[in-house]
Amino acid sequence: MAVILKTDAEIDQMKKSCQLAAQLLDYIEPYIVPGVTTGELNTLCHDYTLAHDAISAPLNYKGFPKSICTSVNEVICHGIPTSKQKLKEGDIINIDVTPILLGYHGDTSKTFFVGDRISPVAKKLVQCAKDSLSKGIDAVKVNNRLGDIGAAIQEYAESQGFSVVREFVGHGIGKVFHEEPQIPHFGTRGRGLRLEPGMTFTIEPMINEGHWKAKILKDGWTAVTVDNKLSAQFEHTIAIRENGDVEILTLP
Repeated sequence: MAVILKTDAEIDQMKKSCQLAAQLLDYIEPYIVPGVTTGELNTLCHDYTLAHDAISAPLNYKGFPKSICTSVNEVICHGIPTSKQKLKEGDIINIDVTPILLGYHGDTSKTFFVGDRISPVAKKLVQCAKDSLSKGIDAVKVNNRLGDIGAAIQEYAESQGFSVVREFVGHGIGKVFHEEPQIPHFGTRGRGLRLEPGMTFTIEPMINEGHWKAKILKDGWTAVTVDNKLSAQFEHTIAIRENGDVEILTLP
């Protein structure tokens, strides 16, 4: 499938869904406290999305049963919210949201601390994941290559003593949830597809405390670290405007 380039007018429409996604993460943050269930967080996000005339893209996407992904501690991505999973003091949780508004998807995620007693390694990992995303975004320039994005992320994360998940990547996005191109968070500078105006895609590095490999649980969705160590992730949706300017559409 070819890359679908967007006009500035189309990007402006898409930005509305991306801004709603950013607002959704801001809205849910005060509820992320010890004792809350991931199922309760899902309901809050689902209701907020509907109240803003949008729908949740993850719900029923290829059979995914909930409206958001809640990935706690060793869960890398695609954690399924449940009424039984209570957050505990010291947990970290990534919440990934994708509302559809006016036909366009807005995709973003953030890793939050639960409570105040967060371990030093968890703090360092989460900061590394956040900074890795920034390094990747800094590499987005017209005529750069996809490999420049992945290399920037990999070089930084590994310099901090962490690893980059290989099995899951960023992706093109627009009226379709997952479009071309795929955006690896590892790679070699100067390799891969050349970046050009009209591209819209996510960058969403998943950074592990230990080994980079993932395994999928029996539910067919939940990806966890193979060594049961922590994983953290941040995600933004990026657009390259017609004049070559790079814009983070999901920036609050």
